[in-house]
Amino acid sequence: MQHRNALLSIHAAAVLFGLTGIFGELIQASAAVITFGRALFALVSLAAFARLRGVPLKRGIDAGKLGLLAVCGILLAAHWVTFFIAVKVGGIAVATLGFASFPAFTMLLEGLFYRERIRLAEWGVLALVSLGLVLVVPSYDWADQGTVGLAWGLSSGLSFALLALLNRRSAKGADPVQVAWWQNLAVALSVAAFAVPELHALRTADWLWLAALGVFCTGLSHFLFVSSLQVIKARTAGLVIALEPVYAIAGAWLLFGQEPSPRMMLGAALIILAIVLPARPK
Repeated sequence: MQHRNALLSIHAAAVLFGLTGIFGELIQASAAVITFGRALFALVSLAAFARLRGVPLKRGIDAGKLGLLAVCGILLAAHWVTFFIAVKVGGIAVATLGFASFPAFTMLLEGLFYRERIRLAEWGVLALVSLGLVLVVPSYDWADQGTVGLAWGLSSGLSFALLALLNRRSAKGADPVQVAWWQNLAVALSVAAFAVPELHALRTADWLWLAALGVFCTGLSHFLFVSSLQVIKARTAGLVIALEPVYAIAGAWLLFGQEPSPRMMLGAALIILAIVLPARPK
């Protein structure tokens, strides 16, 4: 892959990540069903990508690593379920911006679990995220669906931050596509009891949206992301992926008329700035 193609791939991945909330809005089902269907179709697509790259899914996966991957899968399931609840309750923009707070959670948790000192610049990032969230929240009333949706979005960001930290151990020595496949298997198994009894109520359109969510927004986006990292730096990839909320909000505005208020736009700008600053090249 050439540098130009790698940049196109990472931008395509960011767009696909941003479409996740839009598919969550389109699918008329509970968060557990959406999570189960997404994992199911992701398993198929990731297995195809692993075969394409010549990566055996079982290679190097012993009992200890399998246990770690299972815990990561449960955290990933919690992240997806809370995110889709946030979409259903508060809307795509609120859910996406709540989730976008995960770098702040990651910094705090790294300091707590790994005893890594939080630098002054990182406190500045935390302050920007906090101020952005204050502006994003519609009101300070728990009767407001936007406020409740933001709380679910923050829960999604927290669970993703925990997943990112645990992945520092579970992903060592394994191919990223391989790790993603086992984690998606754990996702499907962890929510199956809640989702399977509701599958009969899904419409044909819902199955199509679930397939698109699992294949494109999970399998293909992950493949593009991993492939681009073979050419471009992780910091560059982080800068591009930071545009995910922009794509999500723009898509929700165009497709569903979910127009963000000027206050929400300012809050979104601060949150995105907080994501971009740590990833910028020196």
